[in-house]
Amino acid sequence: MKYVDEFRDGTLACGLARAIAAEVRPSRDYHLMEFCGGHTHAVSRYGIQDLLPPNVRLIHGPGCPVCVLPIGRIDSAIALAQEHDVILCTYGDVLRVPASERRSLLQAKAAGADVRMVYSSLDALRIAQETPDREVVFFAIGFETTTPPTAAAVRQAKALGLKNFTAFCNHVLTPAAIRGILDSTAPEGTGRAKGARLDGIIGPSHVSTVIGSRPYEFVAEQYQRPVVIAGFEPLDVMQSIFMLIRQINAGRAEVENEFTRAVNRDGNHKAQTLVAEVFDLRPAFEWRGLGVIPYSALCINAAYGDFDTERRFPIPYRAVADHKGCECGAILRGVKKPQDCRLFGTACIPENPVGSCMVSSEGACAAHYTYGRYRDYRDAGPTRKAVND
Repeated sequence: MKYVDEFRDGTLACGLARAIAAEVRPSRDYHLMEFCGGHTHAVSRYGIQDLLPPNVRLIHGPGCPVCVLPIGRIDSAIALAQEHDVILCTYGDVLRVPASERRSLLQAKAAGADVRMVYSSLDALRIAQETPDREVVFFAIGFETTTPPTAAAVRQAKALGLKNFTAFCNHVLTPAAIRGILDSTAPEGTGRAKGARLDGIIGPSHVSTVIGSRPYEFVAEQYQRPVVIAGFEPLDVMQSIFMLIRQINAGRAEVENEFTRAVNRDGNHKAQTLVAEVFDLRPAFEWRGLGVIPYSALCINAAYGDFDTERRFPIPYRAVADHKGCECGAILRGVKKPQDCRLFGTACIPENPVGSCMVSSEGACAAHYTYGRYRDYRDAGPTRKAVND
């Protein structure tokens, strides 16, 4: 299959691994964050870290939209479904994210709330058309990739004159999150939660097909960190690592594009125009693990205000702290690894997640649980095996 099999070729992967090893300088360490959850999944699934020299460390970032959604927004969605008798529609992974007291939308559904899984925003729009006597709320989440479909649904609802459809907007912005991560590496005393050391960033792929590579240029200009936009396949990721190491060794900080088959500098103008028509920037938005980041999310603008859930229903927001034993916040900042959490693989598993990083396949904990936990046992030696047994 074109653009899949050739990017999973084992012989080419071994060649790239040798090229990376030859480029790496033994005297220094390289800390590279794969920002996108799809990259995190690929790194774990294909064992990419095992192909790299030990002084090249891949750090998982906050690129899973389900993972970064704060508990308070899930609480608001549950309140909508239980207290306002709406039909609440959202994507499958969102249903399982733990909220306050480890409740979830799936549990709310089991308790009688009308919560429905949909595959697209247009499915929610169709439900609103078919049930005109009920209020239908689309719980919209995601980065720039899923924002245009939500905008299309809102615009279509206005064109159809639907009175019973609104969107609960929780769309967040990748460049702002990258800035938040880089600011978290600032010295202590700046008021930010401590972040991981970063030497370079593997830039998102699907997000970049929408916004292009231009929005990441501030990373190189202001923070002097190189960015390489990479596709999802294992050879894409390895090639981007090779390109980042070359930049770091040369003392360069530029935005390069490995994913040239799908991404250009300016992105998808049609999608960007649609988003700008329907949404405004929020002055501030809370991210799980990163805290409140200015101008990092979107809200429905006044022209489409009739289709904004937050204008139609009284749903005051309340910030809620993560479970005390959960390390999702630190994992999302790259400060800790999934296996550093004492709940990982015991109290917290994909079938019974305590934290959001264990919910989606793009979450660092879920990816490592699926593909990496047996390697932990293999590498830990008899002491850890005995403790876990």
